[in-house]
Amino acid sequence: MQATEQVSFRARDGVVLRGERWAGGPHTVLLLHGGGQSRWSWRGAGAALGAAGLTAITLDLRGHGDSDWAAGGGYALEDFALDVLDVIGQLPSTPALVGASLGGVASLLASTRAAQSRVPAVVLVDIVAHNNPAGIARITSFMRATVGGFATLDDAAQAIAGYLPHRARRAPSEGLARTLRRAADGRWVWRWDPALLDAAFATEAVHAAPRLVDAATRLHAPCLIVRGGASDVVSREAAESLASAVPGSEHAVVEDAAHTVAGDRNDPFTAVVVDFLQRRPRWDGGGARPG
Repeated sequence: MQATEQVSFRARDGVVLRGERWAGGPHTVLLLHGGGQSRWSWRGAGAALGAAGLTAITLDLRGHGDSDWAAGGGYALEDFALDVLDVIGQLPSTPALVGASLGGVASLLASTRAAQSRVPAVVLVDIVAHNNPAGIARITSFMRATVGGFATLDDAAQAIAGYLPHRARRAPSEGLARTLRRAADGRWVWRWDPALLDAAFATEAVHAAPRLVDAATRLHAPCLIVRGGASDVVSREAAESLASAVPGSEHAVVEDAAHTVAGDRNDPFTAVVVDFLQRRPRWDGGGARPG
């Protein structure tokens, strides 16, 4: 796997956002994970994009991973979208955006701002305007049930296996240690702010459909909508509906993947994304496409 470097950006409210960069070429792709995850969910995708001649930046959203927690529970959808704009403003050129779930919503909202209308391309991973409420409830229920952490990494692995029964059981590893941290009492707890469970974005998402549809119709960047074929959050009909609202968009399905598409089937997922990003983006300055 290629060498990476640590990067950081400062949001307008002072929150420091931390991530990792795979240097692969002059064009940059910014990857944004879903709620309750971290940049490590993109590790395979980041490496694949770098190998394909693109520079990939995987970012921990505010309140997640190694990024700062927001004082006063600043976790509205607008906060995440503004963070994307802040990061874009600190890069030498406008990146293509790849966002999953919450990261996809932030990418969509950010990319339709007038000042950022030159986003080269947007990839939305398992997000739609009308999510399946039961699928969302399963995610939040798991987060609430495990917010107190685990006595051992093996306990954590067992809980994750129950939550993701479609995946092969994985032994505790360095990857799991990156997803969790050791608390003062010795328990292993998630690397996300518990305030996220009652944050504004969680309730906004239920009522965000009109806003997301409006953003989709105003998206002028080339867009790929990727759905997990076994997702319990995004239905085929909802994905096709969103694709029809985005002018000139493409729609792909990663079979046997659930809502956590990249983590479930990284190789076919990255193949679809790399293919799209080698064909469709409108890079700044009209530079040669990677590949």
